[in-house]
This record gives sequence, structure tokens and C-alpha cells, in this order.
Amino acid sequence: MSRAAYAELAVMTAYSFLRGASLAQELVETARDLGLSALAVTDLNTLAGVVRAHVAAKACGLPLVIGARLAFEDGFPDVLAYVPDRAAYGRLSRLISRGATHDGAVKGECRLTFADLAEFADGLLLALVAPAELTADLELSLRRLAALAPQRTWLAASQGYGAADARRLDRLAALAEAASVPLLAVNDVVYHDERRRPLQDVMTCIRTHTTLMEAGPRLLANGERRLKSPAEMAALFRDHPQAVRETVRLAGLCRFRLDELKYEYPNEPTPPGTTPQAHLEALSWEGARWRYPAGIPDKVSEALRSEFKLIAEKDYAPYFLTVHDVVKFARSQGILCQGRGSAANSAVCFCLGVTAVDPTEHNLLFARFISSERDEPPDIDVDFEHERREEVIQHIYERYGRHRAAICATVIHYRPRSAIREVGKALGLTEDVTAALAGTVWGSWGDSMPETQVREAGLDPENPTIRLAVELANELIGFPRHLSQHVGGFILTQRRLDETVPIANGAMKDRTFIEWDKDDIDTLGIMKVDVLALGMLTCIKRAFALLKEHGVADLTDMADIGDGDADPAVYDMLCRGDSIGVFQVESRAQINMLPRLKPRTLYDLTVEVAIVRPGPIQGDMVHPYLKRRAKPDEPFDYPAPLPEFGDPNELRRVLDKTHGVPLFQEQAMQIAIT
Repeated sequence: MSRAAYAELAVMTAYSFLRGASLAQELVETARDLGLSALAVTDLNTLAGVVRAHVAAKACGLPLVIGARLAFEDGFPDVLAYVPDRAAYGRLSRLISRGATHDGAVKGECRLTFADLAEFADGLLLALVAPAELTADLELSLRRLAALAPQRTWLAASQGYGAADARRLDRLAALAEAASVPLLAVNDVVYHDERRRPLQDVMTCIRTHTTLMEAGPRLLANGERRLKSPAEMAALFRDHPQAVRETVRLAGLCRFRLDELKYEYPNEPTPPGTTPQAHLEALSWEGARWRYPAGIPDKVSEALRSEFKLIAEKDYAPYFLTVHDVVKFARSQGILCQGRGSAANSAVCFCLGVTAVDPTEHNLLFARFISSERDEPPDIDVDFEHERREEVIQHIYERYGRHRAAICATVIHYRPRSAIREVGKALGLTEDVTAALAGTVWGSWGDSMPETQVREAGLDPENPTIRLAVELANELIGFPRHLSQHVGGFILTQRRLDETVPIANGAMKDRTFIEWDKDDIDTLGIMKVDVLALGMLTCIKRAFALLKEHGVADLTDMADIGDGDADPAVYDMLCRGDSIGVFQVESRAQINMLPRLKPRTLYDLTVEVAIVRPGPIQGDMVHPYLKRRAKPDEPFDYPAPLPEFGDPNELRRVLDKTHGVPLFQEQAMQIAIT
């Protein structure tokens, strides 16, 4: 007897928010271990989780079918939509965008009707999901779908483990035969393992704002909505084996992979008759003459030519032109702006007016920004006056169109505090108990709630309900809660962006954002333009206005302020820790570290900003409050401070030696300058 083959084609991941109780990686790895032929990701009205599933499937060598479960507000049954090719993927993405940007759709909603499906159905493979209760109009709905997509329609059937399962399945097979569509076996999966059923029940309670005691029929009847092996599915559909075989055939029709998405940067800023690279070089030389009216220094010319070569090699010229275009608009409107981050290492950015710090004068390293060895796109963060940033955002929407421009998403995940609060409510714990548990959590970090924190809350960790709440909260930590807008990362495309990723309405009026976050777009090699807001720029702009009003100076650009290294009083102030209100060095940690490092140059200040960061601190490489270690493997000795070194070079040598890493090499620095 030949071994059964089966592909699971109805799977909700954790990106069917508060419905799927497993992460994509868990589902993919379990599907591989069970011997499934393929796995489909069909999250509810979204493609938010497909990138993570794609990465996991590539790592496991498991064929992944891209799709979505479409729910309609006009009463039409749910439909599983699969994409066999790139064109079909684009139509599915546009269909979801249609529902998510509907005039009446609020953030998080996707309002679709059967008419919307009819408009974008060309090329899609569609499977009508048979409801648990078979209604009289199910046959009519199936015939409507079959007429819309002939030879591309299936009837998806699952077993509910009820007393009438056999009769129900026979009836579905008869309906499918009458409509001339194949029957498709699915298990309607919401978790990879039955042990996730308690967590899925809690998620249901969170989503429906109820408790386990009150949820009743909202909860799943059993724990069978898990991934099953081909043998198990063959046994469940033993009277209809063709339904199991059909899953493998349908999966074989879907050969589209996310690797086929080819990102094309928009060419708006490039005039006709020239190339982006040539236009970038022309603008850069023009800007160099503006920056150096007495003549372009040889060092600058050499730096520009070197950067041009690498930019051309990486084909990043359109990206630089777009950032320049946005900055040019802001300046034309009198909006103060300033590029920061590693872009300050670039002579091209300086000459284009994107940054205001001359990297050649301060010996900053361009490789920190772009490197031929590091295959990742550049990241130019541009700050704008926080009160006028929205003008820039709306200009970008108008210039490129809503179908070609949108803000990147940020995935809001459960952290210990939010997890224990929501799980506690679902279990019926009183507010004072959940508040006590949540009160033991510091900040928003951590991947678990240890027993010691329960005792700190004055509670017994052996109490069955408390123990269950902590266990479920620990499982929930790290799960996506919902999508939010990125602080300002714009995604721009040459062709329709909504054919690459769905676009949705934001909570703020006139804002739209895509369903993928920074990690997703990095995975697919998509570049973003960071349009950020900074209150300090508003303060500086007002200071400029006051200086002009009182006849002191007429300043319009950050570069007009002059070289900070020429004014020792600035560094005297910083060495005293007097930096409240000074961007990047106003935190308590920075204020504590400044008198010890005693920065006297921009280079030293760069070092200061680079090391007092979450990465180096959490990695146990340096700490603003703790004593340096004698050996790299020894713990920090709290709370003795670092000794004060008058010579920054001596501090570099000491820390390099005591921490066992070359912290202060230029290649390791994070330039963060306004």
C-alpha cells in the first residue's frame, strides 16, 4: 500500500491576530516533521505573516503555498484564496488592500464583499470553506464561486469530530459533485500542537473581551485544530480519499515564492534623458561647490568618487535621490530637517544637504554607512520639525500616490506586563491580583515571568490558577498583538506597492501603512525612507527665529551654526554632565557617563553615543553605572563607577583590554549626530 500524501492548505498563524496560537516557524517545522507535502499560510484577511513563513519554509526545505482566508461582510462564506503565480499574488494583495482601505474601515478592519472578490479573482485558486452548520444557501454560494472561477474552485471540508461527521461529509461531497468542483480536505489549523489549545482559548477570550467561565461556545469544541500527519488525514477522509489527494494537486499548482518579488525603486527624482547615477553625481558635485565655495578640497573629491563607485555598484542612486527630493521639499517650505545616524559618514549626503556634518573633516568612515562586504541597503534617517513633519508625509503621499507609497508597519508583541494582565483577565483573576503580578515587571523586556516575581507580588506560585496564569502568559510573550505604524519609515515603489504588500488604513487620518515591518522588508531587500519627527529641531528652529528677530544672526541650516569642536565651552558643559535637553546625550545614562569619558572632540562624542546604547549594555560590554571588569568573563561590580580618565585614548585602551573587544574601532561606531 502506497504511503498517503497530504498538504495542509488551511492554516492560521499568530498573524491571524488572537486566532492562531502558533508562530509560523513552529507550524512549518511541525509540518516538515509530520511529512506533509506542503503547507499553506492562510491568515484571516491579511498577508502579514507570509514573510516569516517564507523564511521558515526555506530553512526547512518545505514547499510553502501563499494565500489568505477571506471573510466577507455581506454574508458570503469564507474563501481560501491561493496564488499560483506572481500576477495572482498581486491581485490578492490588491484585494486585501481594497478591504483594508475601505472608506468606512478603521485600523485593523478589512471590509470585503463578494463583489470585491469578483473584481480581483482572475488567476486566483479559490476554495469555499464549508461552515460547521450546513445552510440551505451553501450550494448557491458554491455555484456562484464556481461560475466566477471555473476550473479554479474547490469546496474545503474539515472534520469537527461530531456525531454526524460522516453524514455531513457525504453531503458536502454531493454538493461539490453537483457544482462540478473537487472536494478538498483541510483541518482548519490554528495551532501546531494540541498543547496550544489552552492558549488559543485564552486568545479567544482576549479577542472577545470575556473570560473562560463566560466564553461558552466561542471556544473550540476540542483540541483537534492542529496539524495532522498524512496518515491521520487519510483516516479521517477514508470515505473520500480523493479529497486528500486533491490537496497535493492544488499545492502543486502554486509555484509562486516570495523570492520572485522584485523591488523597483521609484524614478521620479531623475530627469528625463539621464540616469539616476549620473543625476546623483551631478547633484553631489553641485552641492560640493555650495559646501566649499573656496574650492572643493582634494580629500572631499576623493571621498565623493569613492562613494560614487560603491553606490553605482549597489545601484543605490535612486534611494539617495529620493531622500534628497524629500529634504529639498522640506527646505523649500522652510521646514528644518537633518539627517542623522550612519548617514553622517557620507560625503554624498553632506553635499546633498541631507546631513550637516562634514565626514572628511572629522574622519568618519563611509563603510559604517555602506559596505561592499555588507549586503544590506543603506538607512538614512532624516529628522524634521515635529510640528511640521506631517506636511512632509502628506507631500510624499501626493507625489507618489497612495498606491505606491505607505508607511512601514511595526508589530506590537506581547511583553511580560501586557501578557500577564490579559491572561489574568481571561482566567477571571481580579484586577488587584493582575496588577500585583504586572507590577513586578520592570520595563517591557523579558521573555518570561519567573517564580521569584510571583513571590515578590505577595502571591503563591503554587496556587493552581496563579501557576496557570503564569504558564500561559509565558507562552503568550512574544506573540504579535496587532500591527501599528512605524515612526516614519516610508516604502516607495516604481509600480503599485499594493501589488507587493497589502496597504491598510492607519488610526490617524490620511495615514496608510503596509502590513510588513522592518524585519520583513529587510528580508526581501526593500528599502525605506525614514521621515522622523524631532522636537529638538522645533526648538532649534525657534532659536533661529529669535536670533534673527534680535539681529544676532540669520541662520537657516544646521551647518550654518559652525564647527562645535571650535568652541571649548560646548565640551566644558558636556564634561560636567550638563546635557539636559541636548539630543542623544540627555538620558540619565549619558549624563552619568559624560564626566567620565570627558569628550573634547566630535570623535570622542561619537564614541560616547556609540557605547551607551542598549546593545553594548545588554551585551555586558559596557555599563554607565558599573565598575569595569578585570577580566572579560567576570561580572560587573555594582555600584562602583568607572574611573575618570582624562585621556580618552587611555580609556579606549583600558576598555579594549578589559572587555576583550575593540569597542572603539571606527568600524564599530554608531554615528548619531544632529
